Amino acid sequence: MMKNNKKLIGVLVIAVVLFIVAIFSGCINRIPDDPNTYTRSIIYDGLERTYRIHIPPSYNNSTKNPLVFVLHGGWVARSAGEQGEHMEEKTTLKGFNILSDNEGFIVVYPEGIEGHWNDGRKNVSNIDEKIDDVGFISALIENLTEEFNIDSKRIYVTGMSNGALMSYRLAFELSGKIAAIAPVVGSITEDLIAEYEPSRPVSVLLISGTDDPLMPWEGGDIIFFLRFLKRGKVLSVNDSVKYWVEYNNCNSLPNITWLPDKDPRDGTLVRREIYSQGDNETEVVLYAIEGGGHTWPDGPQNILRFLFGNTCRDINANEIIWDFFKNHPIK
Repeated sequence: MMKNNKKLIGVLVIAVVLFIVAIFSGCINRIPDDPNTYTRSIIYDGLERTYRIHIPPSYNNSTKNPLVFVLHGGWVARSAGEQGEHMEEKTTLKGFNILSDNEGFIVVYPEGIEGHWNDGRKNVSNIDEKIDDVGFISALIENLTEEFNIDSKRIYVTGMSNGALMSYRLAFELSGKIAAIAPVVGSITEDLIAEYEPSRPVSVLLISGTDDPLMPWEGGDIIFFLRFLKRGKVLSVNDSVKYWVEYNNCNSLPNITWLPDKDPRDGTLVRREIYSQGDNETEVVLYAIEGGGHTWPDGPQNILRFLFGNTCRDINANEIIWDFFKNHPIK
């Protein structure tokens, strides 16, 4: 009886939290529509799959363009068609669109089915293992390459939380197509590493908070809201870094730098570790956000800070990720 009561209380707490998040997310001022951003869809595996795409005004079909996929997280309940837009507007604050206009690359914000990605975890609620998200992204790459002049050596993936875990899966299963990934607040899942292996070295940039209350820095159970639900297991951040360092045959001793504390009020410090000279000129880079939570650096500070932790203001994730991507094509 006591266990059932605890479970009921947990469900009620989660429902209240999601309701509050939804309300306050809706209260954020909507960023004006961008005439260079479109909502589109394709049919894949019998399902209509939607995505947002931003095409820079400077796009010229005679020039090869890099392609960047930005994958939303799965912890905020949203309707179909809203997760990608939320990632574009409210998490990254359209930072990739701005960089796209300045640097000349195409950005795509795909949508997971019912707001979630099948990132390779087994027996996790809300993740449908029958959904072929790897196939969907692969098909999207092929479709966009046919429509636009895409540089096949400069296709990249970043994502947050569930989207970060999905970016690892894509690096494992589509390493022939993807030049580099940049998972934010997400480590390699135990289920993924037990089943797959990349076919070639992939450059990897990891951004993780040491005080992440959902995705544990030291590895173990992914926690969903106050420890009432467990969502699979991940390696520690250090073991995730070690996996890619060893697979890519990078230097095992990193170049470590503490970055300037630009905002002492945010409760974070940033340590950067660079593991260089990997095969095919790959690198593995870790931005360890000391005191950081389950948040996008220089994105919005969630009103439920006690649940998600601190947002780092010392670095801008959008800028760091693109800078890493543009320097790491497939060799």
